Amino acid sequence: MATETTIAGLAPAVALLTASVVAVPLFRKLGLGSVLGYLTAGLIIGPFGLGLISDPVAILHVAELGVVMFLFIIGLEMRPAKLWALRRDIFGLGLVQVLTCGALLSAIGVYLGGLSVPVAVIGAMGFVLSSTAVIVEMLDERGETATPAGQRAVSILLLEDLAIVPLLALVALFAALDGRAAENAQPVWQSVAIGAAAIFAVVAAGKWLLNPLFGLVAQLGGREIMLAASLMVVLGAALFMQLGGLTMAMGAFLAGVLLSESTFRNQLEADIDPFKGLLLGLFFISVGMSLDLALVAREWAIIVVGVIAFMITKAIGIFLIALLFRANWREALLRAVLFAQGGEFAFVLYAAALSHGVFDPRVAAIMSAIVILSMALTPLIVILFDRYLPGEKVSFDGVEPANDLKNRVLIIGFGRFGQLVSQPPLARGGDVSLIEIVVDM
Repeated sequence: MATETTIAGLAPAVALLTASVVAVPLFRKLGLGSVLGYLTAGLIIGPFGLGLISDPVAILHVAELGVVMFLFIIGLEMRPAKLWALRRDIFGLGLVQVLTCGALLSAIGVYLGGLSVPVAVIGAMGFVLSSTAVIVEMLDERGETATPAGQRAVSILLLEDLAIVPLLALVALFAALDGRAAENAQPVWQSVAIGAAAIFAVVAAGKWLLNPLFGLVAQLGGREIMLAASLMVVLGAALFMQLGGLTMAMGAFLAGVLLSESTFRNQLEADIDPFKGLLLGLFFISVGMSLDLALVAREWAIIVVGVIAFMITKAIGIFLIALLFRANWREALLRAVLFAQGGEFAFVLYAAALSHGVFDPRVAAIMSAIVILSMALTPLIVILFDRYLPGEKVSFDGVEPANDLKNRVLIIGFGRFGQLVSQPPLARGGDVSLIEIVVDM
């Protein structure tokens, strides 16, 4: 009996790993990218394919931790000074893009889809929240995450992650106006106060507790305890933010920003990265498993028209906004291609709309299918973009000109010689990164 239970528990894990090992290298070899490989693998082994796994929703809840860890690592790269420097892109460019595209897609839903205003707005705003996981993964594969254009894309994604909080409140507001508000629903001011308290608590812990904690663990604990402490910080911050009514991804990102200037930043990134990669792949697989092929076959006309109308309208809005904010035409076009999709937070928003009675089950299923198909199409569209549009011109026989470089020094080993070498750049205000395995150093 115990053996049968063990086999039943291991079978889904083996199916997931086998699908990843087979599909992802194959799709990379074909030049289609890892994201499409994961999505296809999920579609094949899911309940609407071979049926090897019957409950993709349960796996999706676990796999969302991959997005959480992704946001933590992005936060580690975003020092507070750097984040402040990006404030115009986050709260200017990001906010304009979300509001403009939301208004355009809402109009599509009302006038083309014949939806009521609340259903159209929630459906549109869910599609506006592009997939952080898909976009950052593709930027990483292209080597563009650290470029100015990549940083602007990450800034927009951060604003979209923040936008889920007021959008969930908007769902509750629509339900209240329609007489469907829950009897025990919290007042808006109370929800805002709890969220603000959660942010303050995470910031306070990051400023005064985390560095001493990691210092103590590094001195007294082993390698595995340091790993456990890293996971504890990421998951703890994510859980605390969720309990405060915010998103887990936002909590992990904030924890990463608070630890970005920590002595242990590089160690944290090395510890979390393998878990991030594995869980992120699991997230894409679970999204592929969630695509209901029977629903797509039954409602194919509505879904196809919805995917085309939403993606084209959103892409046009993003392209024009990018040009308005003085991006060159290639960056504007690439941003439109990358962001012309829905994302993982749409599922959160649509589930809330369904539970509050704003969506009926049919609308929720159709909108979710539209989002999933848009996520699956994005890697293909990016491949076409790269194939048919020429790259940017560079000078110096293929070497890019050295523009806007900052003085930055990496010192490996902080013994007596390393300490002497570090003094001149520090005295001149240089950015010095130190790598040392001895904690006391």
